[in-house]
Amino acid sequence: MGLEDEKKKGEASGETSEKEIGLSRKNSASSLSPTEDDEDDEHKKLELGPMIALKEQLEKDKDDESLRRWKEQLIGVVDLEDVGETPDPVVKILDLTVRSPDREDMVLRIPDDGLPNPKGPWFTVKEGSNYTLVFNFRVTNNIVSGLRYNNTVWKTGVKVDSTKAMLGTFSPQAEPYQHVMPEETTPSGIFARGSYSARTKFVDDDNKCYLEINYTFDIRKNWQ
Repeated sequence: MGLEDEKKKGEASGETSEKEIGLSRKNSASSLSPTEDDEDDEHKKLELGPMIALKEQLEKDKDDESLRRWKEQLIGVVDLEDVGETPDPVVKILDLTVRSPDREDMVLRIPDDGLPNPKGPWFTVKEGSNYTLVFNFRVTNNIVSGLRYNNTVWKTGVKVDSTKAMLGTFSPQAEPYQHVMPEETTPSGIFARGSYSARTKFVDDDNKCYLEINYTFDIRKNWQ
């Protein structure tokens, strides 16, 4: 990924690059370069047709066996207890988990007030460690189309990393969904260590936001 070369150049000159102190990522189809802010998505909103309550769609032509099977192939088997009368989907992010082979999983519960830890860092990660983010979430009421994860990171007021990942389209079900992100590596070195601020958002194709949280985290020499 070229981080080690950049690190050596930075140490030799006393300077560091923005990518060095950012959260490094392996190239993947779900990760885009930080060329624009999250707010730019609002200008790319697609014009979609009117939404119809999923319950209405499922009950329409319910006596037609072939049509029923076709709908199940499209959206899967839906539990009607998780389907409401309104067309809007409901997505609840249950928790975020940081997995690393160096330690036990850090399960970060999502607080109702959206403030993970207003008095300090939400979590601490070790420099130079491999880790994976895991999201657990539940979908009810209707199908959510194009659910996306957006994450922006700043250090001392400067944006150092931006991640945008498409999670997919999900139908209502009783059991939570789980999405595992590609493995990443935290940067290391004196310039990488310190406190970071971040904003995480989950939005769909209509730019409807289901969760937006602002928090801080630390990169240290050792796990806390």
